[in-house]
Amino acid sequence: MDSPKSSSAITQLLKNELPNYRLREGEVVEVALLKKDPREAFFDLGKFGTGIVYGLEHMNAKDIIKGLNVGDRLPAKIVDLDGEGGYTELSLTEAGRQRLWQQAQELQESGEIVKIKIAAANTGGLIGNLVELKAFLPISQLSNEHYTQVAADGDRTKSLEELKKFIGEELQVKVINVNSRNNKLIVSERETVSANVKELLAKYEVGQTVDGLVSGIADFGIFVRFADNPQIEGLVHISEIDHRLIDNPKEIVKMGEGIQVKIIDIRENRVFLSMKALKENPWEKVGEVFSAGQEVHGRVHKFNPFGATVELPTGLQGVIHISEFGGVEEMKKELTVGETYNFIIDSVKPEEKRIGLKLKK
Repeated sequence: MDSPKSSSAITQLLKNELPNYRLREGEVVEVALLKKDPREAFFDLGKFGTGIVYGLEHMNAKDIIKGLNVGDRLPAKIVDLDGEGGYTELSLTEAGRQRLWQQAQELQESGEIVKIKIAAANTGGLIGNLVELKAFLPISQLSNEHYTQVAADGDRTKSLEELKKFIGEELQVKVINVNSRNNKLIVSERETVSANVKELLAKYEVGQTVDGLVSGIADFGIFVRFADNPQIEGLVHISEIDHRLIDNPKEIVKMGEGIQVKIIDIRENRVFLSMKALKENPWEKVGEVFSAGQEVHGRVHKFNPFGATVELPTGLQGVIHISEFGGVEEMKKELTVGETYNFIIDSVKPEEKRIGLKLKK
C-alpha cells in the first residue's frame, strides 16, 4: 500500500504527463521561486506559466517568502487563474493547510490506522490532533470496550467525566470523514477493530445461543461479552430484555452476571442479542389466561401521560387509560404507585401486546 507521500508524488507525476490536464482554482501545486520583490513574489508553475503572490497574501506570507531563495520549491494554492497582470494568483499560507486536508483525505482513502493524542473531551466525544488538524472522535465511534466504559450508566455528566480520563492518551483510529469546507475531520476507533471482529464473528450465526457476561449496563440496554470469545461484545436492547416493559435494565441484571442470549442480528461488525427470545412468550397464550370482563388484581407499576401501567399476576402488564379518571391528578387520587388494586379486564389484544383495564368500583 502506498504511503500518502508516495501517492502524492504519483498523482503529481500523472498531472505532469497528462497533455489535457489544466490547473484548477483551489488546487495545491508545487512551485519554485523565480523572483521576490518588496511587494510581490513570482513562482515557476512549469508548463503552466508563472504565478504571483501579492497584496494581502504577500503580507501574510512575508515570513515564508523571506526565508526562500531562488529555486526553492514549496506548495502553493491556486487562488485565481487570471490574476494580477495575467499571472496565476497564488496563496502560500492557505496551501499548507490545504495540503494537510489532502493528507487527511489520503488517509481516509487508504484506510490506514493512525494514532491520535486526545487533547480534550466534550459530551459528544473526544478531540485530538491528526496531521496538525483538529480531529473529532464521537462516542458512537469508540471501540466497544471504551464505549461501554463511557456510556454504561446513560448519565451524560458521568459520561463526560469518563471521557475526560482519555485526555493525554493515544488511541488508534481510522479517518472516516473529511470535509475541509466545513472544517470537519471525523475519526473512528471502532473501525480499527472491525477487520479482526469480522473474522471472529465468522464462527457465529443468527439464531445461535451463546453464554455471556454482562459487561455494561446503559439506560438503553445491556452489553454482553461472549464467554468463549471476550473480544466480541454484543448489545441487548432494552426492548429485547423481556416480554414486558422494562424501565431500567439494572432491575434485571448486574455487572459481571453470567447470562444466556440469542443472536438476532449481525451487521456492520456489530452483534445484536436478545434475552426475551429465550423465554416463553406469554402473549401467545394470553387468551387462555385472561378474557374481557374478568376480575384481576394488579400492582400499579408507574404513571404516564396516558394512564397507568399495572403488573398482573402472570408477569404481563396491563394499561388503564387516563380517560377512566378524567385527568392525571384525578388518577393519582385513586391510585398509588406500588399499591395493589382490583381491576376489570376491558379488552385483550395479543397482536398489540395490550391488556386494557378498568378500576373495579
